[in-house]
Amino acid sequence: MAEREAPGKALVVGGSIAGLSCAHALITAGWELTVIEKSSSPSSGSPTGAGLSLDPQAREIVSSWLLDPAILNDASLPVDIELLQFLDGQKKVMQTVARDDNFNYRCFHWKDLHSLLYKALPPGIVLWGHQFFSLSISENKASVQIRVKVLHTDEMREFSADLLIAADGSMSTIRQHFLPDHKLRYSGYSAWRGVYDFSKNIDSDTIGTIRRAYPELGKCLYFDLAYGSHCVLFELRSKRLNWIWYFNTPEPDIKGRSVTLKASHELIEKMHADSSIMWSSELAWLIRETKSPFINVIYDSDPLPQLFWGNVVLVGDAAHPITPHCSRSTNMSVLDAKVLGLCLKKWGVKNLGMALQEFQSIRSPVISSQVLHSRQAGRLKQGLPLQDNTIFNPKEASSEEAAQIQHKSLPFFYKAPVSLDL
Repeated sequence: MAEREAPGKALVVGGSIAGLSCAHALITAGWELTVIEKSSSPSSGSPTGAGLSLDPQAREIVSSWLLDPAILNDASLPVDIELLQFLDGQKKVMQTVARDDNFNYRCFHWKDLHSLLYKALPPGIVLWGHQFFSLSISENKASVQIRVKVLHTDEMREFSADLLIAADGSMSTIRQHFLPDHKLRYSGYSAWRGVYDFSKNIDSDTIGTIRRAYPELGKCLYFDLAYGSHCVLFELRSKRLNWIWYFNTPEPDIKGRSVTLKASHELIEKMHADSSIMWSSELAWLIRETKSPFINVIYDSDPLPQLFWGNVVLVGDAAHPITPHCSRSTNMSVLDAKVLGLCLKKWGVKNLGMALQEFQSIRSPVISSQVLHSRQAGRLKQGLPLQDNTIFNPKEASSEEAAQIQHKSLPFFYKAPVSLDL
């Protein structure tokens, strides 16, 4: 009888949705792994949390990882409609630009999806409070070693594995190790973000007015377009409304490694005043009533020349920082994990290089086209000049022009390949 191959061992740096997705995919592939995460514990909820949406393909993948697939729907709300509408700032009149009644997404609060993924993992997989410090590859290139700081003790620990998976976000330290000159690209705009919690006052005047103005909340992803700006609004489970207001601005001065900024009281007051001018009275009121809004600085990255180096591979936002206009970040992360797991299972640890090469061959064309498409969609919605120096005018857009900013125009919108055979 042939000797059975020992399971591969992997280290995943980053315990966000991309990292936990990789954990599930590798467990399914028969690998052993440890997830390294600098946060001290799983998220228990935060006023600066945000909404996200999953497409049908990503939902099918995530469901396969859960003990009870039905809980995925229980933790989300359906989004059957995508509605883009133009708001005339002077007349305060809405004009439909484009509508898709077969959208078929579902919306989650970030921590709800993260919690589902985490609770479905075996205990002890994630090491909380451990911060990645450095990496080295063995002389024979058969293993990778990392040094990690235990934050509550300052102790340094070392780990070794066959494979290192970098799921450490858009400002990835591991990506910088291999591509020290690679820089993120500022989009030209940032976003105010907020989640309005009305669970304790479901009959408030704020909710009454916003539901009259947006009667399909709970099943619709709304995009309000104005000249040089746009705002996204959708409902989340547990009586919460998620809104994102994009505004053109010079690149903010970011300190540290986070693309989110806490806003001062004065800046929030100015934002409230501006919202009354820019948006409908109902939306402006909702924005004003939201506690602890924050600023998200919008970056993306030109497609990377490669996704792996030896036995180190990038996934999620580390592999493809992307603007949020096509709801791709989380969906791409789930697909990265699925494809990586399938390739590792197919080739085994003895053919790791072949597995990572196939992963790159499958994912690079998809993520490159989606990153560039999302970049273009953002410039259209924000009224920024295009390559031909034209500017998208939502008020006068033809149906063909409006179609460019709908989700369904995204390459691989309906299904992305998970193998070279597709």
